[in-house]
Amino acid sequence: MARARNPRKTASESTTKVAAPKNAKGKKAKPSGPLINVRHMTRRDIGDVWDFLKVSFREVNAETVEYQRPRSRKRFEEVFEEEGIEQLLFEIGNEIVAYAECSYEVTGSDNWINPRYFEKREMRPLFVDELAVHPQYNGKGVGSFVLEQLHHLARVHGLNHLVLEVAENNENALAWYKKRSFKKLDAAIFMAAPVQTEPELLPPRALNRAKADGSTNKGDDSDSESD
Repeated sequence: MARARNPRKTASESTTKVAAPKNAKGKKAKPSGPLINVRHMTRRDIGDVWDFLKVSFREVNAETVEYQRPRSRKRFEEVFEEEGIEQLLFEIGNEIVAYAECSYEVTGSDNWINPRYFEKREMRPLFVDELAVHPQYNGKGVGSFVLEQLHHLARVHGLNHLVLEVAENNENALAWYKKRSFKKLDAAIFMAAPVQTEPELLPPRALNRAKADGSTNKGDDSDSESD
């Protein structure tokens, strides 16, 4: 399942533009809307992408138990250094409108994915670790282009499935993926049960008057005798 990672490219080397359609005479027709470009993320993009992800997942995180990845800025920077991970930026002009992060094998020490599940079923997955679209560009074809790019990336690497995780209560995302032939695999579901708790600290307690006044009567010297 492991695949060697492509060397990181500069923005100018990795930029891909959506080809403009051609008219009947074979000439490029004027595009009906803005062009969306895809390129590999570079180190200088880390700050801008991090800010983009915070905006993209703000509403989702308010409704889910687990924060959508990346969980911290430090972890996000560490991911950039890891092998076997692709980080793609989708831009319109100079504005980031989508981000995709994928890997060719199960990565991370805290990952619960079982590689044998896929091996037994002859599935060679491209693991989509992150897919984010700017809220202002929902419903404008950006997500479809991102998914098309991921399908293309899987094909050129000889992989036959895209595998991703969606929060169980993220109904909009679940419906979007199901329309695009995604099916649910075996999955863990977060569950919660109420537990009756007790305070860590004891409540205030009244002392007897002699101790409270600081009296030094002999009868008060021994807790076993006075209490």
